[in-house]
Amino acid sequence: MSKARDNYVLDVSASRRGYALNRMCGSLTDPENRRRFLADEAAYCDAYGLSPEQKRAILERDWTAMLELGASIFYTVKLAMVDQKSIQYLGGVFTGMSAEEFAAAMRSGGRIFG
Repeated sequence: MSKARDNYVLDVSASRRGYALNRMCGSLTDPENRRRFLADEAAYCDAYGLSPEQKRAILERDWTAMLELGASIFYTVKLAMVDQKSIQYLGGVFTGMSAEEFAAAMRSGGRIFG
């Protein structure tokens, strides 16, 4: 898995790079699409034209790699929900904390980094 870091910039370049990835994750709001995805994740990724790196990140659930490859947290969370992972879980992954530590940091004012 990729190492957590303190920022992920979703600028125009990253947004373009992550278009297929975000589109695929966004499609998971539909129950039929979730069923199709879970039946054959690799084929579902291929149907959306993901790059080999994006496909690997999805299949391995390498959440930080997804962001590095242009994913938006707003779409990535759709995949996390398929796996029954919370936004606190993702926040922990992205900051190097456990879900519980991340939630506690948010409750105490949200100051995670210095």
